[in-house]
Amino acid sequence: MPATPMQPSVAGPISALLVGLGALPGAWLRFWLVRSLEPFLVRRHWGTLVVNLLACFALGLLVAHQARLPHRSHVMLLVGTGFLGSLSTFSSFASELRLCLQQGERVEAAGLLLASTLGGLLALRAGWILF
Repeated sequence: MPATPMQPSVAGPISALLVGLGALPGAWLRFWLVRSLEPFLVRRHWGTLVVNLLACFALGLLVAHQARLPHRSHVMLLVGTGFLGSLSTFSSFASELRLCLQQGERVEAAGLLLASTLGGLLALRAGWILF
């Protein structure tokens, strides 16, 4: 089966290296953006949401790019899996959602859940359309 934009064909140590090289700046940027947004937001999880939506939008752009140039699987590994994978953070989202629920903030949790899931899909689609 040929590779699709979400299934890179590059295999082996080069793949791991590309993912690792992309992940380092993505994780650093997530840390920096969330910290930079904290003074302007009521709760930290809204900073995580902003970063996740940004990553979804960028992934939409990348997937649209890859659909038009499918033989560039190294780009998906470096930017998609590495950089954007570490920029976005499902585990932080889940942890922050759990914290809202644990603190009895059901409306806040519902807003976060809806904004993250629906917003992520819309941001991904917007990136795809704008490419």
